[in-house]
Amino acid sequence: MTFQVKFHQIRAFVEVARQGSIRGASRVLNLSQPALTKSIKELEEGIAAQLFIRRSKGVTLTECGESFYHHASLILEELRSAQEDILQRQGKLAGQINIGMGASVARLLMPGVISRFHQQHPQVKVRIMEGQLVSMINELRQGELDFTINTYYRGPYDHEFSFEKLFEKPFAIFCRAGHPALGATSISELLKYSWTMPTPRGSYYKQLEEVFINREQFPNIGVVCETFSSSISLVAQSDFLSILPQELGCDPLLANRLVMLPVKETLPKATYYLIQRRDTRQTPLTTSLITQFRRHARQINSMADKG
Repeated sequence: MTFQVKFHQIRAFVEVARQGSIRGASRVLNLSQPALTKSIKELEEGIAAQLFIRRSKGVTLTECGESFYHHASLILEELRSAQEDILQRQGKLAGQINIGMGASVARLLMPGVISRFHQQHPQVKVRIMEGQLVSMINELRQGELDFTINTYYRGPYDHEFSFEKLFEKPFAIFCRAGHPALGATSISELLKYSWTMPTPRGSYYKQLEEVFINREQFPNIGVVCETFSSSISLVAQSDFLSILPQELGCDPLLANRLVMLPVKETLPKATYYLIQRRDTRQTPLTTSLITQFRRHARQINSMADKG
């Protein structure tokens, strides 16, 4: 007879994996440690596989455990989404939406959209994760993120996710006020300085890399920043140069600290996509939020065309 995995076993397994211990999962689920231990043991015996390696300070997933976790966490998220979908179709406009944003999008696009959405649906909780697409892949796969708006460079994720182009943004080279590079008009004049750039794992970096490789002029990248704020701070308070969104030159909080260098070379624009799992079905409220992001993106494109 085929073993039937029970919901409470899935929930127990996923929470133990997330917390890294029976004790931590016990607190989160408000269940006794013996009850959780029993659920995990029954699950492992039922599927005939060891899911955890027990250690003195907690547990870690085995290879089978890692595989099972991806499926189990997705099941829980799909159930949550299904329940919220039914409630929302019945007019109970509540629930939670989990979204990912590239740092630049979080500055430009997100505030107006989220503020408006919250006014319309104050009972809905919105969780925002900021970062590059590569840092969000697992959460997208597991359903822990409903969608992200981020840059993308064609590669290994094409078959897993759908990519809807929303807008493009120009980037530029920046330095601090008073930097000795002020007055430079070409990239070749800037190669003697130290640069900080976004992580090589990011898609826009790959576009920039192609520009430099084609010119056979590559800057001295001494520091790689994983976060947008780190790049800005480093450029504003040191002699590092970087390539950042052009709009920062007009930001009232940064205008007296960052200076855009008007080089003659044309830098590639960063293209931002709405990225979702191909097999996902969004709840009505998530669909409504996506529609607002699309509408706002069209306004950005319209302003860019007029400019």
